[in-house]
Amino acid sequence: MNIHKSAEDYLEMILMLREQKGFARSIDIAAALSVTKPSVSFAMKKLRENGYILMDEENHILLTPRGEEIARRMYSRHRALTEFLMKIGVPGDIAREDACKIEHDISPETFQAIQKQLDE
Repeated sequence: MNIHKSAEDYLEMILMLREQKGFARSIDIAAALSVTKPSVSFAMKKLRENGYILMDEENHILLTPRGEEIARRMYSRHRALTEFLMKIGVPGDIAREDACKIEHDISPETFQAIQKQLDE
């Protein structure tokens, strides 16, 4: 599954907003990711065209099963990487920021090793 980093960020944010608020709207995504509303509109159009999201009658953004799978994978990586970085002494705000950068590029093998360390 080949998807760009920015698309992963959008899908992850949709999931996070849904868990926090019960729904995700373009304006909430723009605020959370510090991007413009036109940027979000463009990204949502692409995600919809590629089968990752749907829009309901209230303009709430819904993840398709395909989008949900990617969003959950990224969110899981983000949480685990943040926890790992904090466990080794990185301050929380820096750990969260660095986890965002790492979550897209880390190999499955390295991520499994980190998860194994967290489980111990």
